[in-house]
Amino acid sequence: MESPRVLFVCSEIYPYLPESPVSNVCQQLPPAIQEKGFEIRTFMPRFGSVNERRNQLHEVIRLSGLNLIINESDHPLIIKVASISAARMQIYFIDNEDYFLRRNLYADDEGAWFPDNDERSIFFVRGVLETVRKLRWSPDIIHCHGWFSFILALYLRKSFKDDPLYANSRIILSLYDEPTPVIFDDDFRKKAASDGVKNKDLEIMTEPSFDNFVKMCINMSDGVIAAAPESNEEYIRYAIENKKHVLGYHSPEEYIDKYADFYKTVAKRRKKKKE
Repeated sequence: MESPRVLFVCSEIYPYLPESPVSNVCQQLPPAIQEKGFEIRTFMPRFGSVNERRNQLHEVIRLSGLNLIINESDHPLIIKVASISAARMQIYFIDNEDYFLRRNLYADDEGAWFPDNDERSIFFVRGVLETVRKLRWSPDIIHCHGWFSFILALYLRKSFKDDPLYANSRIILSLYDEPTPVIFDDDFRKKAASDGVKNKDLEIMTEPSFDNFVKMCINMSDGVIAAAPESNEEYIRYAIENKKHVLGYHSPEEYIDKYADFYKTVAKRRKKKKE
């Protein structure tokens, strides 16, 4: 079996954002997987704290220009790109002034979560899927890092389910020990509705909690990774109970090899299931 193409969808990447468990893994993992012969693409949001001049971001005109409708409003999708030369890795940035111009990531200076974080997350993942489609690059594995990327699983399985580019794509969610975001309200299902996403797909969010959000995304995924020693055990149990492939926590010294093997296992497992 050929090595899969891996699409990394990261909420944070160092050095564009400060060091954190998510940003460190998303800096180290993609180039290491690439060194193993895998073909990769890597995406993150262009948060306002990302210094465009210092990091030499520039817009990719041929990929920009699409408008995404989120909560009944049009939002222009802007794609920018930069490179981490030391890692020989190119990063695609999803940008939009309405959602990402602010300098803070998820909360204001007083620590209050932005009330539109759910919309920002939806815009980010739909922007990733639309951009990859423009690139005409068919990923075998889509590896989502951080809760901000998780809802991609819903849109891939529902809005993009008939797109041949994603016909064989498998979704893996990495669970980190992240602060629980207070972002879900009674309007979440209305905001999340899109072509292919039906009310029954969002039924678990009738009670709009973060736990139910993660479980909804696990339902749509193929595999789950405990990416931190303190990853939520309830989510791991839920994934196992729902027959998802699960990889337990591995230390920084060994996780790259384990992840590479896990990609191949998940890809092979889904192929057999399809046959």
